[in-house]
Amino acid sequence: MKYFYQFSVILGVSLLGEFLHAILPFPFPASIYGLILMLLFLKTGLIKLNQVKETGDFLIETMPVMFIPPAVGLLTVLEEMKTMALPLVIISAATTVFVMAVTGCTAERILKKTKKSSGKETQA
Repeated sequence: MKYFYQFSVILGVSLLGEFLHAILPFPFPASIYGLILMLLFLKTGLIKLNQVKETGDFLIETMPVMFIPPAVGLLTVLEEMKTMALPLVIISAATTVFVMAVTGCTAERILKKTKKSSGKETQA
């Protein structure tokens, strides 16, 4: 019964995300609204982590299985993709480097800001 309750809470937040997607004019997917709502609910204490933890862990563990159908779909168009292999590799490499750089810069800024606000900044 605990898992049913936890899944119901997660599903309810997802449904709220769907509702927001339907009424708000922003171009974000409903899943993003749901994730933002879940974050807000967890941070504000409206939902406690223990109310969703076990089911959330289960859903994260089963996530790789969800990538099997798209991977099989890619196999069906493999011949067409061979002609685009070089551009795909270049784009994938460039975007990977870009995302890593932006993530690193963002993490550094957050760490510096956290150190300044806590007064633990060391003198160099």
